[in-house]
Amino acid sequence: MTPTMTQRQPMPDPRLDRSEEECWRAVVDRDRRADGVFYYSVRSTGVYCRPSCAARLPRRENVRFHASCEEAERAGFRPCKRCRPNEASAHAAAVAAACRLIAESEEAPSLDALAAAAGLSRFHFHRVFKSVTGVTPRDYAAAERARRVRDGLKQAPSVTAAIYDAGFNSSGRFYEASSSLLGMTPTRFRAGGEGTEIRFAVGQCSLGAILVAATAQGICAIALGDDPEALVKSLEDRFPKATLVGGDASFERWVASVVGFVEAPHLGLDLPLDLRGTAFQQRVWQALREIPPGTTTTYAELARKLGVPNAVRAVASACAKNPVAIAIPCHRVVRRDGALAGYRWGIERKRALIEREARS
Repeated sequence: MTPTMTQRQPMPDPRLDRSEEECWRAVVDRDRRADGVFYYSVRSTGVYCRPSCAARLPRRENVRFHASCEEAERAGFRPCKRCRPNEASAHAAAVAAACRLIAESEEAPSLDALAAAAGLSRFHFHRVFKSVTGVTPRDYAAAERARRVRDGLKQAPSVTAAIYDAGFNSSGRFYEASSSLLGMTPTRFRAGGEGTEIRFAVGQCSLGAILVAATAQGICAIALGDDPEALVKSLEDRFPKATLVGGDASFERWVASVVGFVEAPHLGLDLPLDLRGTAFQQRVWQALREIPPGTTTTYAELARKLGVPNAVRAVASACAKNPVAIAIPCHRVVRRDGALAGYRWGIERKRALIEREARS
């Protein structure tokens, strides 16, 4: 039965992250990049579709937009038999099952094993997994193994036991990757990071107070704010068991480089970084570093560049968790309409950085 609706179009669903005009344009263009981002229903037929559906274009006044298949079905619509929009939900369930299989297996399952368990071909499973999670099955398994070893070092009777329990076939392979996985030696990590030394300094720039901190591996924090003491307190909260020491003369040169880059972006900034995040966050942060100074991109464009057009919110979340302002230029990402989205160090600082880089 066709649902009864008024002619007046509803207000845009805030979860769609785009205006109804943008959604309608995607439907008109049959834009596959919008698949999974939203769905549209047709009042005259009682069905809902993907934006890329090849069916005849409906009349605009009969169209309503939904953030999910479940929302469309709760409104009384049934899935289109041509574009099968609800299959995306089935793919999500298959990927979730594959993630559980990875987490529960002693050694990372092969791609063939994961695809077989999902009932998909090897190639199709790889593509679906990446579209849902934002990373390849191999990268996901590596991140899961890193999580295991971090948890294991806190509980296992020895470092060696934690290494093998996490799925490393040899201690040598683990120690080769230990710095990137832990940011410190396994023994020190096992002690809760106690004794890890972090050098830091707080300075002033035209944007206010600026804190720069580094481990032996590289810069681990750059923060902007109004209150220098609050910046130091935030660093202490982030590394509660580390030893914070004031930077020496050589470290002050790093701080000067950061401040110089804030004031004159054309100088560039090339410092070693010590970044710890998930595999997906690392991919987003690397993509941010590839945005040229003086230009901006959108969260949707960044998601498409990473090959995960449906992961706009996940990309925005990774930007928000960037620990090193300026060095990872998350300030160069704006909303689709050009408006400045949230910036953990303040919208006005984001605007100032963008304008300053444009002038340079």
